[in-house]
Amino acid sequence: MKFFADTADIADIRELSEAGLLDGVTTNPSLVRKAGRDFLEVVREIAAVVPGPVSAEVVATDHDGMMREAEILRRIADNVTVKVPLTIDGLKTCRQLTGDGTMVNVTLCFTANQALLAAKAGATFISPFVGRHDDIGFDGMQIISEIRQIYDNYDFTTQILVASVRHPIHVLQSALIGADVMTAPPSVIRQLVKHPLTDRGLEAFLADWQQTGQTIG
Repeated sequence: MKFFADTADIADIRELSEAGLLDGVTTNPSLVRKAGRDFLEVVREIAAVVPGPVSAEVVATDHDGMMREAEILRRIADNVTVKVPLTIDGLKTCRQLTGDGTMVNVTLCFTANQALLAAKAGATFISPFVGRHDDIGFDGMQIISEIRQIYDNYDFTTQILVASVRHPIHVLQSALIGADVMTAPPSVIRQLVKHPLTDRGLEAFLADWQQTGQTIG
């Protein structure tokens, strides 16, 4: 499973990339607002750091407007993925862009039926939001299972990009189901490293090593 970071913070992206933990990055208008920087500048900088797909979202809601914005975004770098909403205009834009060879991430997916439409429109990625589904009392991971089965039934090549990931269990469940990608905040990715027995074991090893009085080198 590929790991994407859901952030526009270039410092976090650099750190995770240097650790070999990043295959791509997803951004959205909310994350750009949080970063407090120029949108195009941020996308350009991220695309230079991460060789994998970097999702940059259009903000127009009509097809013509989406295409105008997509043209600007895809000129930034070859690895920029244009992110469009799961609407009729978004799907129309997806079809046109993927027909030209541009990667497209269809976002704000909340049902398997929506994911089926995105695959038929030729989406490179579909982004089902599991955390937001959990928030209103549904099992977000059930949607990932349904999408996986549908895509496998018909050999769709659209990659399932699990979004709105809130905690490490979401990551584990995504991997067990067979999602292609998960995107999570850097804090969640860092949590995957943590385990109290790992910390305790390291402390014990270091204490024993200190008792030997030796050094390496």
